[in-house]
Amino acid sequence: MTATPDILKKIIDYKRDELAVIKGRLPLAELEARIAGLPPTRGFLEALRNSHSAGGRVIIAEVKKGSPSKGMIREDFAPLDIASIYEAGGATCLSVLTDEHFFLGQLEYLAQIRQIVNIPLLRKDFIFDPYQIVEARSAGADAILLIAAMLDLPRLKDFSALAREFQLDVLLEVHDEKELETALLTDCSLIGINNRNLHTFVTDLGTTERLLRQIPSGRFTVSESGINTRNDILRLQNAGAKAFLIGESLMREADIAKKLRELI
Repeated sequence: MTATPDILKKIIDYKRDELAVIKGRLPLAELEARIAGLPPTRGFLEALRNSHSAGGRVIIAEVKKGSPSKGMIREDFAPLDIASIYEAGGATCLSVLTDEHFFLGQLEYLAQIRQIVNIPLLRKDFIFDPYQIVEARSAGADAILLIAAMLDLPRLKDFSALAREFQLDVLLEVHDEKELETALLTDCSLIGINNRNLHTFVTDLGTTERLLRQIPSGRFTVSESGINTRNDILRLQNAGAKAFLIGESLMREADIAKKLRELI
């Protein structure tokens, strides 16, 4: 693990206090009891692989209201409507931002979207505590995001194993060579390459092109951030990316369905 960027330190410090309050309100045992009655997860990685094998353009469309780097992205934010548009438009899976303070999301969005779509869902958040993994499953996630920049190798391995216990796939996100080196020491099959530099917030699709050369063919690769056009996708596909996580360029469009059709 590389030195944790300042933005991640700030987020983790805030969320640590936030999580303490949540744990006091909803004990872990109660969360686990809720999970006991839930149906099986939908197979996030399986859906990506099937879509890729069928020759489709594999899009993970993101339900995202805002971000620390861009502020408010979509004023008229209606998460259920957006999720429905994504599914109807051919997205393979959805990513749902659940961080409230920094990304203006809510865990409730995940639970609500689960009720109206049939495609798998990723909980997009900053996971640093096992409680959040159980919480994700309870809220209806099929997969979780783990960020190599904020977790050391033992925790990545432990969190990945815990996710499997709860039938959750893991999207393990990296930003550079050092993080990728750590990620490849885990058994995570799904590797996300984030094109955004966490220190400068600049996006560079060359990050995906560079790191893909170092990833064994057996891992399923997702390119994230800075993907705005069909040409961007073709460029990344030619480099070997198998799927694309896209949020901001969809969220900024008045006609989300039209933009998604263009990308797919």
